[in-house]
Amino acid sequence: MTHSATSSSFDAFAAGHLGELTGIVPPEMVDAALEAARGKEQRLRRLPSRVVVYLLIGGVLFAEQGWQQVWARLTSGLGVRAPRPAKSSITQAMRRVGPGPVRELFTFLAGPAPTHAGGSARFAGRLVVAIDGTQIPVPDTDANRRVFPKPRGGPNGEAGYPFLRLVALIACGTRTVIDAVFGPDRTGELGYARALVGALREGMLLLGDRNFATYQFFADVHGAGADFLIRGKTGNGAMGLIAQKRLPDGSYLAHARGVTVRVIDAQVTITTAADARTGTYRLITTLLDPDHAPAQELVRLYHERWEIETAYSELKSTILNGRVLRGKHPAAVAQEVWALLCAYQILRIAISDTALARPGVDPDRLSFTTALRAARDQLIQAAGTITETTIDLVGRIGTALLDDVMPARRTRTRQRVIKRAISKYRAKGRDTIERRTYPATLRTRILTPDPDG
Repeated sequence: MTHSATSSSFDAFAAGHLGELTGIVPPEMVDAALEAARGKEQRLRRLPSRVVVYLLIGGVLFAEQGWQQVWARLTSGLGVRAPRPAKSSITQAMRRVGPGPVRELFTFLAGPAPTHAGGSARFAGRLVVAIDGTQIPVPDTDANRRVFPKPRGGPNGEAGYPFLRLVALIACGTRTVIDAVFGPDRTGELGYARALVGALREGMLLLGDRNFATYQFFADVHGAGADFLIRGKTGNGAMGLIAQKRLPDGSYLAHARGVTVRVIDAQVTITTAADARTGTYRLITTLLDPDHAPAQELVRLYHERWEIETAYSELKSTILNGRVLRGKHPAAVAQEVWALLCAYQILRIAISDTALARPGVDPDRLSFTTALRAARDQLIQAAGTITETTIDLVGRIGTALLDDVMPARRTRTRQRVIKRAISKYRAKGRDTIERRTYPATLRTRILTPDPDG
């Protein structure tokens, strides 16, 4: 649905847009999400449910603004004076809509965006995906603490805010979200990860860190028809994977309680102008043929797991800018997190579409920050939502991305440090910790298994 900028009175649906991004999430999609969640709206309201959904996503794009300010941005480019709803009216409208429709909208948007062949998107004919979890702080209210208790322990005692845990499955080539689940922080990553196994398909290769190195998770992923490449624990926490057959590239086959796996022990040395460090890694995979998936290539591929860490940084640092969520009660928190995932996915789809339209441009080289800023500008101008407005295939957001293509990424490293101090006035170890990053080179040596297993 489009709206004329010359309307003499304000259309109740006019604020229902995301500027140019409305092309990715059109009104028909929002209406379908509303109907799937709880049926069509029975009567026209001053704040129709469709508009509320767009307002929630707009609130993610302008995370630093109050809801009335977000409303002002949604209506500023429409060409007519829009009555500003009271804060209480917005709150009541959001409670009326609830989290269900926003969750349904995410399911419509979720999935790996298409990308050009090659690059980090595929390996050995499989779509490379990654799984991991993160924590997000929520407002410290009685209602939230009952569902999202504050983490305890550590040198500083109880955390300042309650936290929720988010676990997501992303496509490494485009950082688009395939599926996600979240809830109280007291449930661990593995507990949530098993709910995501249903999103795995044959032809996927799942990357995961040591938290996912369990026999049960191996069986779950294998049972879903997907392959995996997961870093295993070493030392006292290592699995008892006994070499059954040694392979020419130094890896070996083993049995993991019903799942045949291939184990790669590797020594990785990272060298910079400042120092050189060496560590030992164990990777466990269901890609059993060393000719099809050489050990050296699998060690290099495992570093693509950091794509999900980058995605979480874009969610928490670029979009939220380190802010606590707005929701004062659990239903509002759930609604906001689904809106956050929708907004992130919409931006990632816009980036992927731009890369598809310009062969040779890797999505990694298109700035998420640039996409967010350009999307904000187009929302304020209501670009792409007015009948007379025409945009090209790439659009203004894509044009901004292509005007700011980043150089190809090089391997870089730095020591693990506390980046954000507990107090903003005193950074821990500020004068003694080296915080610079350095260009790095990697050297990998595959270790021969011990004959005694």
